[in-house]
Amino acid sequence: MRPFQLLLVALLDSAWAGSPAPAGTPEDVARGASLFARCGACHSAAPGENRIGPPLAGVVGRKAGSAAGFAYSPALHGSSTVWTPEMLDAFLKAPATFAPGTRMILSLPRPDDRRAIIAYLSSISPPK
Repeated sequence: MRPFQLLLVALLDSAWAGSPAPAGTPEDVARGASLFARCGACHSAAPGENRIGPPLAGVVGRKAGSAAGFAYSPALHGSSTVWTPEMLDAFLKAPATFAPGTRMILSLPRPDDRRAIIAYLSSISPPK
């Protein structure tokens, strides 16, 4: 592995310490970036760029329903959830079950897809 890949793995390992989900590898990050193309129909990876959904840059560690300028559903606007890898995993698995009334209608049933997307989202989220 290259030094930046080792650093990324170390950062992801520390960010997900105690998580039941395995930490993302550089391969997960790359696969997640590719899978994010599906998410990109509604979400931006650029900070502050609202689309149908809120921007996902910086989502890991952010309070749900708090991206500036986005009109959230009441299900997320009033939520006390902080988007940790575990919370994102549960949300992406079944958004309507996690937050009844959410406008997010698509789910990611495959754990490896969720792990890859979360690894990518972690890579575009500054440490909090």
